[in-house]
Amino acid sequence: MANLVSLERVSLVFGTTSVLDDVSIGVLTGDRIGVVGRNGGGKSTLLRVVAGLQEPDSGRLSKQGGVDGIRIGMLAQDDALDPAWTVREAVLGDRPEHVWAGDPRVRDVLDGLLGGIGAEGMGGLDSPVGPKSGGERRRLALARLLVDDPELLLLDEPTNHLDVEGVAWLAEHLAAKRPRPGNATVAITHDRWFLDAYATMTWEVQDGHVSAFEGGYAAYVLAKAERDRLAGVVADRRANLLRKELAWLRRGAPARTSKPKFRIDAANVLIADEPPPRNGVELVSFATRRLGKDVLDLEDATVVLGDRTILDRVTWRLAPGERVGLVGVNGAGKSTLLRALTGEVALTSGRRKVGKTVVIAHLTQEVRELERFEQWRVIEAVEEVRQWTTLGGKEISAGQLATRLGFPGGRQQSRVGDLSGGERRRLQLLRLLLAEPNVLILDEPTNDLDIETLTSLEDVLDGWAGTLIVVSHDRYLLERVCDHELALLGDGRLRDLPGGVEDYLRLRAAGRALAPGSAGSSSGGSGGIPGSTAGPAQIREARKSMARIEKQLTRLAEREERLHAEMVVQATDPVALADLTAKLQAVTAERDELEVQWLEAADVAG
Repeated sequence: MANLVSLERVSLVFGTTSVLDDVSIGVLTGDRIGVVGRNGGGKSTLLRVVAGLQEPDSGRLSKQGGVDGIRIGMLAQDDALDPAWTVREAVLGDRPEHVWAGDPRVRDVLDGLLGGIGAEGMGGLDSPVGPKSGGERRRLALARLLVDDPELLLLDEPTNHLDVEGVAWLAEHLAAKRPRPGNATVAITHDRWFLDAYATMTWEVQDGHVSAFEGGYAAYVLAKAERDRLAGVVADRRANLLRKELAWLRRGAPARTSKPKFRIDAANVLIADEPPPRNGVELVSFATRRLGKDVLDLEDATVVLGDRTILDRVTWRLAPGERVGLVGVNGAGKSTLLRALTGEVALTSGRRKVGKTVVIAHLTQEVRELERFEQWRVIEAVEEVRQWTTLGGKEISAGQLATRLGFPGGRQQSRVGDLSGGERRRLQLLRLLLAEPNVLILDEPTNDLDIETLTSLEDVLDGWAGTLIVVSHDRYLLERVCDHELALLGDGRLRDLPGGVEDYLRLRAAGRALAPGSAGSSSGGSGGIPGSTAGPAQIREARKSMARIEKQLTRLAEREERLHAEMVVQATDPVALADLTAKLQAVTAERDELEVQWLEAADVAG
């Protein structure tokens, strides 16, 4: 493999901070590198140096072919799109339509990032760039780079503003569709699932140095834990978190898209005495004592905003100690559902029922609530809520909890007004946890958080006893802290996902295949679902199937309702709960299969 770019003894100092200290590292053809490290640690600066956009103070940057050699494309945090451009001009440039439309790689980019080859998700190819939101502009900038397809692709947080489905598509595209002889990709990311699915190597930027590890996130965690063990590192909290993370990845994590190359013996030695991340039975028992049997219920709830039906006769009953993740397409109504649960959004019809002892804490996507603390020190804003709390059965001080969430002693004296976006997010979480709620609702809690902080947050949530609801595009976080997932697909219904996020992606794929105008719904191609060419007999048979399936779905909905009611009654009996959960999973799996059959029949019936 040839060297595309190499840094030789590169150093760079900003003020009194050594951002890069005598760094020597290179990118080979075929590399897919993930870059991790603390916020503010120099990751973006490293990418700018590799791109030739930042001159180092000393050292040398070498590119294959010299100054006029390989093409380098970089996705920065801020896009440089001209507001006067159309989507077509921003993404496709002056390429003739017959050229880009005949290129399967370009079509894949348009479909994956812009909602179709006509950019339907962006308002069409001829819609202007100027009015687009920040997230939409970022997707346009990413699509432009992927269409240009330079030899070296540098991506700074490419998963920002992508939903779970978009992140899965990007990982697949970079790992399977983009690779060709002579190219490579380097991506800064805090998304650990994406890192595992995409990367063949991980760079860690820390204290001015860059360390290279083979493989994605799981292999990186193992290598770091093993390195600490061989170096005889004292078992401090960071080392303990590494082993805890490794144990989850090795023993019970959902299947990774890219299997880590674990050295099994080394991994088993490191996790030999490591308990499971959390004791689910103990936490549910404690949560039941704090909450009683009634928590939050939505019964036959409908929410209509303007001409959109966000929720359509949804019934959802939350149990004590339940940990649920919520996924869905952007704009499907996830945040609205959370506000309906808290009572911030009134139901158009239906009923909201709240248990007598319920105390709700809601982490929104807004940080304006900290504005009144601008002149306060961090520790003052924390202790204003409470000076002591109980976590994992142990009493800890507000300062100790602040340290666990990334505010060491000196940083606790900083003024709130001087905090970064990620630090403000952590302060919000701290204040919520110290309020000692028994229902915690987190709306995109990973925004602006680095991997080290995410790991610490998950450790804190492992010891928190209560009902937890998380909306996130961070698939790894959902799998790590939640026991099951639900989905909003934009049709007003709430679906259980017994198979987790993979079930959601399958449902989305089935929906796209059956959508009008999609490849799956056409009547021409092989494997397509029959459409307008169906004869009268086929149409009659399809309508009979639809009626039969609708009756089956009604019976399944009634069974599901009864199971939910039984789960509330049996909330304190873990054995009975396990049995009921298994029955519920069987019901939802059967329902999902029937829904796909109904869609297929409806497509034939017209």
